[in-house]
Amino acid sequence: MEVHLVDGTYELFRHHFAVPSHKTSEGIEVAATRGVLGTLIRLLEDGATHIGVATDHVIESFRNELFDGYKTGEGTPPEILSQFPLVEALIEAAGFKIFPMIEFEADDALASAAHIARKESLVNRVLICSPDKDLAQCVTDDGSVVQFDRRQQLIYDADGVKKKFGVAPGSIPDFLALVGDSADGIPGLPGWGAKSSSVLLARYEQIEHIPLDGDEWDVPVRGSSKLAETLLKHFEEAQLYKTLTILRKDIPVMTDLSELEWVGPKEHFDELCFRLDASRLAERIKKISK
Repeated sequence: MEVHLVDGTYELFRHHFAVPSHKTSEGIEVAATRGVLGTLIRLLEDGATHIGVATDHVIESFRNELFDGYKTGEGTPPEILSQFPLVEALIEAAGFKIFPMIEFEADDALASAAHIARKESLVNRVLICSPDKDLAQCVTDDGSVVQFDRRQQLIYDADGVKKKFGVAPGSIPDFLALVGDSADGIPGLPGWGAKSSSVLLARYEQIEHIPLDGDEWDVPVRGSSKLAETLLKHFEEAQLYKTLTILRKDIPVMTDLSELEWVGPKEHFDELCFRLDASRLAERIKKISK
């Protein structure tokens, strides 16, 4: 059995910028919402049976209390923000398990669900459906959890993550702490680029294990003295950034694998689809559920 865990927030943003606007007769923007449902239906059409979808019901999370510069909902187009409650309602009505996050983030929900699902004896593989680099840290060495970029049709196992980033999945938080992640408002350390960071983390694995004296580095890195000086000066910031990038795996998003099994839409699904001008999507689901 395979479990598919979908980053609903990513899908909502992706479809907002990828498909033309569509407003219902009530003046409600629904294009991205319909796009998200369409991509979930394609999973079913391709044979998926157990699906969970995580969304950021609120953009801000506990990480904003740790770092003022962390991402917020500021600047997010109102057409996207207004669709979060709508897409959550539609996904739930369609019969999918949804994890709407408030204190935590969608990525935390995906990490936690993957951690729970991979322990089930019936599960051969968990596919985290998102290209978000944060989620690469969830990929396991035994292949039980992989990252699936559905748009590119690429699956990243542990070797794939190493090839893409130059570091093992477990070092992804350290990597992002050093190089930064503009999408999450993490600045990284001055002068620390992807190449130098990956070389050092491939050798030392964690920020805390990197010698603070560049002369002690046993791998060649250009400007080692300057980089070591910067790490020493900004060591506390680096540890904070790492804390921000580590995903939580202990959120009780579900208790049983059966919660992810898709068994068909709920009674009010057709009515909701009609209101969203999504009757064609309703017909596609009906064909699958027969």
